[in-house]
Amino acid sequence: MWLTGCNLVTGNDQTMSSTIILSQQEVAHLLAIDECIDAITEAFRMLAEGKADTPKILGLHLPSGGLHIKAGMMQLNNHYIVAKLNSNFPGNPAKHKLPTIQGVVAVFNAENGMLLSLMDSIELTIIRTGATTGVAARHLSRHDARSMAICGCGNQGLISFKAVACVRQVKEVYLYDIAPAQAQRLASQIANIAADVEVVCCTSVREASINSDIIITCTPSKVPILTLQDVRPGTFIAAVGTDSDHKNEIDAELIARSKVITDITDQSATIGDLHHAIAKGLVTRSHVHAELGEVIAGKKTGRESVNEIIVFDSTGIALQDVAAASIVYEKALATRMGTPFNFSTVL
Repeated sequence: MWLTGCNLVTGNDQTMSSTIILSQQEVAHLLAIDECIDAITEAFRMLAEGKADTPKILGLHLPSGGLHIKAGMMQLNNHYIVAKLNSNFPGNPAKHKLPTIQGVVAVFNAENGMLLSLMDSIELTIIRTGATTGVAARHLSRHDARSMAICGCGNQGLISFKAVACVRQVKEVYLYDIAPAQAQRLASQIANIAADVEVVCCTSVREASINSDIIITCTPSKVPILTLQDVRPGTFIAAVGTDSDHKNEIDAELIARSKVITDITDQSATIGDLHHAIAKGLVTRSHVHAELGEVIAGKKTGRESVNEIIVFDSTGIALQDVAAASIVYEKALATRMGTPFNFSTVL
């Protein structure tokens, strides 16, 4: 509950003495996929137009997982600095009954450095990543795309479907997961929210991908799962899972034979699927056609033919977190949601 005497106010006034703490459930309540798509579109546009600073990233690797720190700032309705600390331990669900991704997002006032909010990062990361897939699908997939494959059927699979369904009239969904029960679970979830969509659980990546106009890969794989032979002409691929240099979902030959769009090329060339194609000597950085923001801003072309294969190398950037966290924070202010806490209280 909100406390009297905390000097917390609604609207755009940033003069407050407490930090708003928001749970995963509260973030999920406050952040809708359609408004997140719009906000992230604007964030990428601002980056391409030089109106937002290039975000920063730091990665720490452990045998069973890792920690990613991403930070960025942007002038939206207000001026925020956002830093996200996410641990990613793929074995957690089976070994410890814990989520794969755990972390926190910190929102600061860029004018005075005040810590405005701390919010759980699990839901925010899921939604903003899915929203970015939706943004890329809107600009890079064929307008008549009706079928999609989701390879990796965890939480990211469901939000990917919701996001693509916001921008394309999806009629068929093909699902593949190394754990068949996960695919069955996602099939039930999609059926519950989109009864008119045909959902098929597949026994291989190829069975799912070869039937699809749009392919989403969102796995923790360390070896390529999608090859050139698995993809038909005109396909759009959102490669979401490779967000560190030891992960790899898209085969290097497929990268070399496709039009490649990155979120940020410097980052993709370091930790994305592009990184592996460069390391194998099949491409150089010049193979990248554009960054997504350049396509959105009209500085570079997107899809130029119905037959070209386009890969979006989605490594994840902090401006996505800035855009999403700004929505959550401002709606929390407006609705008085969250728990105020004063870190400077003297006991």
